[in-house]
Amino acid sequence: MLKAFDATTASRALELAREALQIEADALVALHARLATDESVGKAVSLLLNCKGRVVVSGIGKSGHIGRKIAATLASTGTPALFVHPAEAAHGDLGMVTPDDAFIAISYSGESAELMAILPVVKRMGGTVISMTGKPESSLARLADVHLDVSVAKEACPMNLAPTASTTVTLALGDAIAVALLDLRGFKEEDFARSHPGGALGRRLLTHVRDVMRSGDAIPAVTTDTALPDALMQITQKGMGMTAVVDADYRPVGVFTDGDLRRMIDKVQDFSKVIIGDVMHANPRTIGPDKLAVDAVAIMEQYRINQMLVVDDAGKLTGALHIHDLTRAKVI
Repeated sequence: MLKAFDATTASRALELAREALQIEADALVALHARLATDESVGKAVSLLLNCKGRVVVSGIGKSGHIGRKIAATLASTGTPALFVHPAEAAHGDLGMVTPDDAFIAISYSGESAELMAILPVVKRMGGTVISMTGKPESSLARLADVHLDVSVAKEACPMNLAPTASTTVTLALGDAIAVALLDLRGFKEEDFARSHPGGALGRRLLTHVRDVMRSGDAIPAVTTDTALPDALMQITQKGMGMTAVVDADYRPVGVFTDGDLRRMIDKVQDFSKVIIGDVMHANPRTIGPDKLAVDAVAIMEQYRINQMLVVDDAGKLTGALHIHDLTRAKVI
């Protein structure tokens, strides 16, 4: 029968939640202190850093869920890794493992039958085994080349049964190892972006101006002696709200926007007599095609402009960029 969720029940729920968090926090503090004198993490990092193959992570139950996350974190931070389910490995998936691989086996008890069935095979083929258990004297710990102690004083579960604090500690240690490897490999933001091309960081660090700029006939451009009505035609046809003004060598010397036109309406009686070179803004903001698109965004925001001209190394107009192009590319 469900209990009524009254004030007393709510208070008890909050008390249990805080207690669970405190138990897990204490377990992490204990792990932190333990690593001060435990050389096994350094040995594990060295083995993984020098691994010629991939890192294969395996575990069953809650350990398997944690193992998937560890493998994913390693893979996304420069250490090729994959997760292999131990039961499936015993029925063919062990073929994914090679002698050059490092095998991380996760089992809090250190006695997982599914892991113990496949690890002797991994050892026979010459693979390196790193175990993560809460029992340093367990079968798995003794079989491993390096054992990582993820023991906890107690689980956050009131019955001390459900893997809670132990899985938190295991996950945290996996993150710590991944971060150490990331730094030792000289992994940079650009490397992270390459493994996350669909994310916001990937778009920021992998999208260049040339990828989103308008080029060729899509660039609105006129010469300095162009009559204003003809320049306005360029603005209308190209749909960028502006036109570049170029010299004889196709180098931009100015820009004229639809905002400039609105400001002229009350001042000019006959637009047909106006030459664009007399009303343009000289020395327009420009950017190179190989610059990151986010650099263009920064310039646009700094100078409160919606368009930019793109020039090559010789200073010639090669593209045009509108703030809407950056929005569509999800750079903004």
